[in-house]
Amino acid sequence: MQEMLAAPADAGLVPERLDMGCADAVSSCLARDGAVVLTGQAPSARTLTVAAAFALGEQLRQLFPQRQRSSSEGSPVHLHADSFDVVVDVAGVPTRRRHPDEDFALVQLTRPPLSGGESFVADAYRFVDTLRTADPELWEFLTVTDVDFYGAWAGLRGLPSTPRAGRHVEYTRGGRRIVRRSDGAVPLHRDPDEEHIKVMLTRFEEKVRALESTLPRFSLEEGDILILDNYRCWHGRDAHAGDRTTRILTLLSAEAR
Repeated sequence: MQEMLAAPADAGLVPERLDMGCADAVSSCLARDGAVVLTGQAPSARTLTVAAAFALGEQLRQLFPQRQRSSSEGSPVHLHADSFDVVVDVAGVPTRRRHPDEDFALVQLTRPPLSGGESFVADAYRFVDTLRTADPELWEFLTVTDVDFYGAWAGLRGLPSTPRAGRHVEYTRGGRRIVRRSDGAVPLHRDPDEEHIKVMLTRFEEKVRALESTLPRFSLEEGDILILDNYRCWHGRDAHAGDRTTRILTLLSAEAR
C-alpha cells in the first residue's frame, strides 16, 4: 500500500553501478530495481552481446539485431519503453528485427557528448500505481482500454499493417506486469470511444512529461551499459551538445510475454 500511494517523484531511479565481477549482484539489482549500469566495459558490439548473456544467463531466449543511434546537438529523448514490431524479408523468409514484447533493453554509450545528455529512469510500476488514487479515470483507461500501439506509424516501411491492439498495463501468462509507453498509440479504427481515448492519451502524455521533470539524472561513461527491465522501467535522456552515440540491444527472456 505504501508503494501504491507514493508520490510520482518517488518513481525516480538512479541505477546501481556494478562491474562484470558481480553477476549475483547484477541479477539482484535487476530484480529489485528493474535497472542496473554495468561499468568498465569496452565500447563494442561484442561487449554488448556478452553483457546480455552475463545479466540474463540461462533466462536469455532471443537477441535482436543491434542498432546504433547517433545525434549531433541532440534534443531530449523523452520517457519511453523500447517496443517495436519490425519484420523484414530475408531470402524469402519473414524475419523479425524487433519484437513488440521485448522485455529487456541494453543501452551502451560509445561516444559521450561534449556536455549534457544525462540519462533518467522511471519505475513505471510505482508511477501507474499512484494513479489508482490520484487519477482513477486514467488508471482505468490504462488498465482496461485497448489502443493501437503502432497506429501513429502505420506508413512506416517494415511495420506490419495489422494493428497492434493492447492495453497500457497488462500481464504475462506468468503474472509479470507490463507497463507500456509508446508515442505511436492511437485509438483503434472506428472505436466508439475514440474521442475519450484521445483525451486519455493526451492526459497520460502530460502526466508522463510532468514526471520526467522530477526524475534524478545520472551520467553514463564511455562503455557503460544501462540494462533495463523493459516491462517495468521507462528511460530517456536530456539534450546534449556535440555528438553522442549509443548502441542498443533488445531481447526476449524466458519470462517474456
